[in-house]
This record gives sequence, structure tokens and C-alpha cells, in this order.
Amino acid sequence: MLDATTRFFEDLDRRGYEPLLDKVSGTIRFELREGAQTTHWLLTINCGKLAVSQEDRPADTVVVTNPALFEELAAGREQGLAALLRGDMTASGDIRLVVQVERLFPGPPTSQGPRRLAQRERRLFQREVR
Repeated sequence: MLDATTRFFEDLDRRGYEPLLDKVSGTIRFELREGAQTTHWLLTINCGKLAVSQEDRPADTVVVTNPALFEELAAGREQGLAALLRGDMTASGDIRLVVQVERLFPGPPTSQGPRRLAQRERRLFQREVR
């Protein structure tokens, strides 16, 4: 069974294009650190086109947190900017990318706000494209 983190990144990679990021380009590397173990996820954005890999290479922005917190972010039970402000997550480089990419994370499970609406619209769009 896949964890929320893996599902989140695989979904981004499958998506291929995200209209919410059509004016965004850059790379953001997520480093999920637990003790001596670090897992890397590299998200490349080129005018809304998304590509995901597990490469450990230089990026415009580097976000560092622990796997448990990222699991909460990927499941929509935690908010990235709040975690940054609390110091539970750090970011270096182009911080604007963090703000833009946060829009890709799901909102709380009970939320009916713009993120849930955007997710529903995205699913409908993907069905029409198929």
C-alpha cells in the first residue's frame, strides 16, 4: 500500500500539467529527513508542466522536513506555510515557489473551499481529455 507522500508525488507526475501553475517555472527539492536517512523528491515546473523524480540535484528551492510531517501535508491534515512558520519545516532558495506549490496540496478532508473545488474541476477536466 502506498503512503500519502508517494501518492501525492505520483499524482503530480501523472498530471503532467497544472493550470494553477501555468505562469510558474522552477525546481523544488523536498528532503524528507529521518535520522541519517534522507528521501529526495524533485518537482520540476515549466510553465505549469510538472515532472517528478527522486533525484538529489541542485534546485531553485529546497524544503526540508521529516517524513511524518510531509505525510500529514500530502494527506491534507497539515498546512505547509503554518509548518514553516512554526519551524517544523525549513525552506531555502526561491521561497515564492513554496507559496505557489502549496496550492497543489490537498486541503483538509472536510474543506469545501477553493482547493477542493479546483481538485474537482481537475478531475472533471481529466475525464474529458480521456
